[in-house]
Amino acid sequence: MAFAWNPSTARDGVRIVGAHTDSPGLHLKTRASRLHGSLSTLGVEVYGSPLLNSWLDRDLEVAGIAVLRDGSQRTWRSNVAVARIAQLAVHLDRQVNDSGVVLDRHLHLRPLWTGSRNIIDDVARWCGVSASSIIEWEARLVDHQPASVIGEKSELLASGRLDNLLSCWAAVRAIRTAPLGSCSVIALFDHEEVGSASPTGAAGPFLSDGLEMLMTASGVDRAGFLRAMSASIMVSADNSHGVHPNYSERHDPETAPHIHGGVALKRNASQRYATTPRSAAAFVAACSAAGVTHQEFASRNTIPCGSTIGPIAATRLGIDTVDIGVPQLSMHSAREVCSVRDAIDLPKVLAALFANGKKPRPRPSSRARRGQSDSRASRRA
Repeated sequence: MAFAWNPSTARDGVRIVGAHTDSPGLHLKTRASRLHGSLSTLGVEVYGSPLLNSWLDRDLEVAGIAVLRDGSQRTWRSNVAVARIAQLAVHLDRQVNDSGVVLDRHLHLRPLWTGSRNIIDDVARWCGVSASSIIEWEARLVDHQPASVIGEKSELLASGRLDNLLSCWAAVRAIRTAPLGSCSVIALFDHEEVGSASPTGAAGPFLSDGLEMLMTASGVDRAGFLRAMSASIMVSADNSHGVHPNYSERHDPETAPHIHGGVALKRNASQRYATTPRSAAAFVAACSAAGVTHQEFASRNTIPCGSTIGPIAATRLGIDTVDIGVPQLSMHSAREVCSVRDAIDLPKVLAALFANGKKPRPRPSSRARRGQSDSRASRRA
């Protein structure tokens, strides 16, 4: 959570941008190393709903968190490819190209492991500590291939975890230009891909408690806090399903979000998205102020849409919320793709929303602010 906060305007409401930090994928079981002939493998748990076949035949790193005996935590990453989930040869599965890849989640997703027989030794080395100093750790597989801009005109961005780190990046970029004197907040939640039911998920107390503490520090009582929430606007930023040129029939052609078409405004009558007329109007005004286009997205009646933090956070806070997102392809794949232009537009829209529909102005640097103060002081003298 990060904020730009003015206690004198807190009663008038808050502008909030929420996104989620987690992505579907494969998490390692901490004690599941197994030797198969001359090769070692590791057990995994499936997190969320990844496109499982997209993890096959990729050079994979591992990354995670270790808790040390002194209570501190270390984030770590192997930085080299140490695992790979090898696909079965076509000679041993002659129907694979006609019937598709069928994967048993328990048997067929074990990655080949090239590290130590006891993985804790590798975790310790990557953390720069001794194995005996580590009490617990967790890890996940990470695609070793870095993000890249592709296309003759650099028009597409390909990367792992665009859903939803792209929105997190945009939120952080936007809060840096939040107007002085405003009450602007970003909240980046975990566990959206598995339902948001955790202390750090959108269903937990993370955002509501944080906002109430800020209000209390601003001299606003409980009743004033509730009134401020009713006057606030929240953006739930989460990538949307872009129209796939090979599967265009999966969308309603009248409300289909296209790559390069701008940030999508998401609507759903069954409240899978939290957009209301008031929150949609705030988003449209922000797009106009930022000078960028947007597009509408509603799913086909025969294909339900995904879920976001929007309805969950809106229910918990009682706040008008709009669901938006950059259209992308290959959602929940190990490697996803979106438009560079759409990605660049998103922080512009969020910054304009923080500015209450006005064109945002970059904050002066600390050096410039000191210069302005010195100038005012010399004029007073």
